[in-house]
Amino acid sequence: MKTEKEKMIAGERYTAHGEEMVNLRKKIKVILHKLNTTEYYTDKFQDVINELCPNSAKNLHLEPPFYCDYGDLIYAEENVYINFGAVILDGGTVKIGANTLIAPGVHIYTAGHPLDIANRREWEVCKPIIIGRDCWIGGHSTICPGVTIGDRSVIGAGSVVTKDIPADCLAVGNPAKVIKKLNQNK
Repeated sequence: MKTEKEKMIAGERYTAHGEEMVNLRKKIKVILHKLNTTEYYTDKFQDVINELCPNSAKNLHLEPPFYCDYGDLIYAEENVYINFGAVILDGGTVKIGANTLIAPGVHIYTAGHPLDIANRREWEVCKPIIIGRDCWIGGHSTICPGVTIGDRSVIGAGSVVTKDIPADCLAVGNPAKVIKKLNQNK
């Protein structure tokens, strides 16, 4: 029988508010407190980031305050910079490609909930998110569950990304739409 976390990672229905999941999030809150308050820019700061996100490159930069659910489902490659006020609900995997910049206030949500109230009280489901290499996600953008953003794409500030965005595109709006091809002279 699978644990609730195993179901969550597999993209199956799971219960987020049972003892198992609450205890996992409590452990992460202690690390987040260190990151956001007690170890902010001390000589232990990078160690706290690496403890929070053990599956990410060792030079991941998280500008406090930063918030996430689990941390171990964030897979950031080399030279990823996440500015202050970011929220990553990482019930599903969140893969962030090398050299990607995430502006202040960006929210990345893998979790989704049923529309039916009876089901919403019982379970939720997570879908993975992939953000390619060399992307720039503009301030206060929201990335919704199951979205893939292609390499070298830019998401305009305040956008809500509900569908995949191809590589080398500028996408803006709510919902975000591609308005321009980029990097045509590479």
